[in-house]
Amino acid sequence: MLTNRQMFQLHMGLPSVVDNPIEIVKAEGIYLTDNEGNKHIDLVSGVSVSNVGHRHPKVVEAIKTQLDDYMHVMVYGKFVHSPQVRLATLLAENLPSSLDAVYFVNSGSEAIEGALKLAKRITNRAEIVHFKNAYHGGTAGALSLLGHETMKNAFRPLVPATRMLDFNEFKQIGQITKATAAVLIEPIQAEAGIILPEKDYLLALRQKCNQTGTLLIFDEIQMGFGRSGKLFAFENYHVVPDILCLAKGMGGGMPIGAFVASKQMMMELTHHPELGHITTFGGHPISCAAALASLKLILNEKLADSANTKGHLFEQALLSHPAVSEIRRAGLMLAVEIKDYILITDLMDALKKERLVVDQFLFHDKAFRIAPPLTITEDEIEISIGHLIKALNQVL
Repeated sequence: MLTNRQMFQLHMGLPSVVDNPIEIVKAEGIYLTDNEGNKHIDLVSGVSVSNVGHRHPKVVEAIKTQLDDYMHVMVYGKFVHSPQVRLATLLAENLPSSLDAVYFVNSGSEAIEGALKLAKRITNRAEIVHFKNAYHGGTAGALSLLGHETMKNAFRPLVPATRMLDFNEFKQIGQITKATAAVLIEPIQAEAGIILPEKDYLLALRQKCNQTGTLLIFDEIQMGFGRSGKLFAFENYHVVPDILCLAKGMGGGMPIGAFVASKQMMMELTHHPELGHITTFGGHPISCAAALASLKLILNEKLADSANTKGHLFEQALLSHPAVSEIRRAGLMLAVEIKDYILITDLMDALKKERLVVDQFLFHDKAFRIAPPLTITEDEIEISIGHLIKALNQVL
């Protein structure tokens, strides 16, 4: 009989060739347990998904409770589902008043797709401005706005009428015109290696969009839900988007996404044509129940507030290490950039031997991310730092 590993290689469609993947049999808090009983420390949270840790008891309880009532019953928007309504209400209560209508979808990619359609529907324009080294998803529309040619060139032709600008280049903002439907931007660029906006850059974009009647879309799929030290990253910069895209950390480990706008704007998807955006499984009751429990945890336990303190502990411990050239940080999301003479592949091997689950950035080949669950304790941070330093020492 074939093993799981053999069947993985034979029958799984994969985005890349995985060298000796770990087989996970259990996850709890910050720890992943493999099929040989080894515990691994998760320092990426499934790429900012498990913000409240793996299998948080309150999230698990919410899922089980909802399972006892119902799962999928009808395509999104046809029936009133309590988990959807309560989640949308709590989100609206914690967002600016202009972001009061939530459209639930399945993923971050679909949140981007829905936001782009809404922007084009409202403005009756075609052009979308996006940014170099940005990542917005893998579907055809989102891929068209990915800021890196290597990952998308093989799939051309893609969606036309896109314009790519350089992040933090104030002079290029003038390329936004009355022909531009929307500007799509990550307030903090994640896959570029945690690139923060310069002072007043997002404000300048907001002002230009106001002048040209262009909609400003913030992609907070990776940096949302407490990761940046605020519930949402844009709160750090006091600039409010017209449309907000969410996913990943939203679901407490369950798949869900959303795009958020004003109720007036969102109603444009209901006519000319009706069903302007539609999804079968978006806002699945189980995912919404998990997301509601997760959001309550983040708010009640002030996990966004503690993210800055916890992130600073990692930064302080690693910044002076001779293998580290720079650390860029937003809350509990760090990009640890290593010295030029060190091979990132060697470091990744050393980190794996220390049983640390870490990840490289898509568009920065000399840095790795640290983004553990926001629930990580100071004792667990100290243990993690010990392993990180051992791995860094090995590659010197």
